[in-house]
Amino acid sequence: MLQVIVLAALALAASLQIIGGAAAQQMFPTRTVHFILPYGAGSASDTTARLFAERLSARWGKPVVVENRPGGDGLVSLDAFVAAHDDHTMWFGPAGVFNVLPYQHDKLPFDLKRDLNPVASVSEVALAISTPASMNVNTIDALVSLARAQPGKLNAAAANGVSEFLLFGFLRSMGLEIVKVPYRDIMQAPGDLAEARIHVLATSLAVVQPLSRAGRVKILAVTSRQRAPSTPEIPTAAEAGYPALTLESIGGIFGPRDMADGLRESVAADFQKVAEDPIIPQRLADTGQIISVLGPAQFAARVQEQRNKLADLAKILGVTAAQ
Repeated sequence: MLQVIVLAALALAASLQIIGGAAAQQMFPTRTVHFILPYGAGSASDTTARLFAERLSARWGKPVVVENRPGGDGLVSLDAFVAAHDDHTMWFGPAGVFNVLPYQHDKLPFDLKRDLNPVASVSEVALAISTPASMNVNTIDALVSLARAQPGKLNAAAANGVSEFLLFGFLRSMGLEIVKVPYRDIMQAPGDLAEARIHVLATSLAVVQPLSRAGRVKILAVTSRQRAPSTPEIPTAAEAGYPALTLESIGGIFGPRDMADGLRESVAADFQKVAEDPIIPQRLADTGQIISVLGPAQFAARVQEQRNKLADLAKILGVTAAQ
């Protein structure tokens, strides 16, 4: 009899916990929600975050504030997010920002796998491999042939992080001798590319697209699995015959480590609902992005997929991750 009473009490407690959790999810948010970004105002991530924040605020009936915290390879924003330890404070940005951190820093002040809980993906930032138009190199095949014929004569640059790993890992795997040009501010590189001061550039499609349209830069391929809506004429790297250059810069919203699974699903459903606004994919395309709104499990799988790809590239480059 006592065992029956205990079991009944445990069942009642579990039911109350489930009901309480469901009620909490239905009440979310109860106050202002904060999206912390690793980039400044005007960036592609900032534009995207504000598009969603405006619509989610209307849907939730609570303010959604976008906080720009650039600097420190993304660490400034991540420190602020982890320190908040609050399910009303989330981190918004590309997964590549934190996936490369173990290769850039000897020690990190938080656990990336536990402290960043995938909630919903939002978009993929299309990365592009470009050359100066004056070089008359129009395909990756032609670039590879030229580099083989002139070892050490060409140079290349890439945006810090995912783009850098992808480009220089690919070049090394192909046995190509191309000199790396470091930039303190990668936004200076597109202009140098247009003037042929650098010969290859790997960066977001958005920053080279205007120069491409002006006929000063040739975009050889995008690294996403599908062509970018804003440049449907440009092939993917896989279509060009180089699947090793495929890497998607997927980004979205992340919650704290103890954010309830049900709440993550609920927030993701709200992101998916507001993404039905046709203005959002159109505006994302204008900034070189491809809309991709996925729930927690799918998003987590894509983040891990990128992490695995970076680990493979790190081996090629001889880079060791922080323990």
